[in-house]
Amino acid sequence: MNVDEIVAIDVHTHAEISRDGHSSLSPALLEASAKYFKAAHRQPTIAETAALYRERRMAAVIFTVDAEHATGHPRISNEEVAASCAEHADVLIPFASVDPWKGRAALREARKLVEEHGVRGFKFHPSLQDFSPNDRMAYPLYEVIEELGVPALFHSGQTGIGAGVPGGGGIRLKHSNPMLVDDVAVDFPHLKIVLAHPSFPWQDEALAVATHKPFVHIDLSGWSPKYFPPNLVRYANTLLQDKVLFGSDHPVITPDRWLADFAKLDISDEVRPKILKHNAARLLGLVKEDA
Repeated sequence: MNVDEIVAIDVHTHAEISRDGHSSLSPALLEASAKYFKAAHRQPTIAETAALYRERRMAAVIFTVDAEHATGHPRISNEEVAASCAEHADVLIPFASVDPWKGRAALREARKLVEEHGVRGFKFHPSLQDFSPNDRMAYPLYEVIEELGVPALFHSGQTGIGAGVPGGGGIRLKHSNPMLVDDVAVDFPHLKIVLAHPSFPWQDEALAVATHKPFVHIDLSGWSPKYFPPNLVRYANTLLQDKVLFGSDHPVITPDRWLADFAKLDISDEVRPKILKHNAARLLGLVKEDA
């Protein structure tokens, strides 16, 4: 990947369908997500996602979510995601998802995915995976990820998954409060953490954690920028200008729509390229820390 030739790095895109047509979500949860985002989006293959970003001279982090313990729905293989990204290494950066409920098997898998398959980070969705980020059950997995030196990205705030389904499909929103990740940042002080999304209804909590803990970042995925809370825009433009990251949540929000709305935000010319590219390049190890 030639970082100099890339105009932006999207740190939050989803692999929603496998090569054999297996979906990352059950039909009920997929339908609820489509209603929440007011559009039944098509599920692109990883190769199609690569083509979209290549045409736009952008790179993208891509991952699925392993929530087999809570949902009973088989995941898309992390190895498949990594292999597909390797075929499109000019634009795609593989993250993995390992269900923390899998215990020692999760630790072995995480290490193997980084050391043998080139995975560059891990995605957690506490509400979908039904665990609190500060549950000691997950701590051995964080320890491995911290040792490997790659980021851990946590969904935060409300989720469209399960919205409108009776009981929310069993999904508990409380698990995605950023203050639970604050405990993780304390107990794993060198773990690189990303709080995904504007964290409604806990936006101020996310800002507090990111300003207080040096290795906690925020990605801006899942919302059109025109709906960003004013406080988030203010912090992104000032105190957190080196820790805020472009993310779309593709395919539910396309990078084209996100970037068009982001262009209308009151963000300074100095900060804009940091959010779109430079902060992510540094976090992902694509450039030296002092670059």
